Amino acid sequence: MNAARHIDRPNPKRHKARRRGALAEYRAALALIVKGYRILGFRERTPLGEIDIIARKGDLIACVEVKARRSLEMAVFAVTPSSQHRIRGAAGLWLSRRADAHKLSVRFDIVAVTPWRWPVHLPGAF
Repeated sequence: MNAARHIDRPNPKRHKARRRGALAEYRAALALIVKGYRILGFRERTPLGEIDIIARKGDLIACVEVKARRSLEMAVFAVTPSSQHRIRGAAGLWLSRRADAHKLSVRFDIVAVTPWRWPVHLPGAF
């Protein structure tokens, strides 16, 4: 019974991390919009995983992983091979639900969000 009560308690650190992640995704979306992308979705969940941002520019779908870190290098290295695999699987499933999927090309990008800097968009990062 104690374990169940522990699970139900709100975790302030977790809440702060979610807020920080949502702010980073918002900043990343703004950077993409400025570059001419249209945002199709935030935190798109599938049974295979989650895609932080799905953006479109012409016939290109960009599945974007957003990482908020202290440096660009830390952000890039935070996207591990296992997370890349998960994102690719989620993107395939998301795309399979679209009628126009055969007309679209897909790319996997990273947007690194660092303090006091404009977000850095890395197209085709993985």
